[in-house]
Amino acid sequence: DVDPDYVTRFTTEFSELGDYLYEPVKKYSSGMKARLAFALSLSVEFDCYLIDEVIAVGDSRFAEKCKYELFEKRKDRSIILVSHSPSAMKSYCDNAVVLENGIMHHF
Repeated sequence: DVDPDYVTRFTTEFSELGDYLYEPVKKYSSGMKARLAFALSLSVEFDCYLIDEVIAVGDSRFAEKCKYELFEKRKDRSIILVSHSPSAMKSYCDNAVVLENGIMHHF
C-alpha cells in the first residue's frame, strides 16, 4: 500500500522545491520537473527502478543525494539504468547491454 502522507513528506523533503511545490508545474523549469518526478518515483517502493540519466539533473550535491537514494538505500533492488556515460555504467552496473547499430552486446 502507498501512504499518501509519506509520499507528500518524502517528495517535499527530497525534491527541495520549497514553496514552488505550490506553483503550477507548467511554471517549473526542466530541472525542477525532473527533481519532482525523481522524488515522486522514489517515494514509492518498487522491486525495480527504471532510470534514464535523471541522476545528472541538478547540482552536484543533489546528484550525490540521488545516487545515495538509489544505489545505497535501495541496493537490494534492481535498477535498469539507461546512460550515455560509460563511467556511470561501470560504477553502478553489475551487468550491461550496449545497443550499437541495432545489435545488443552483453558485458
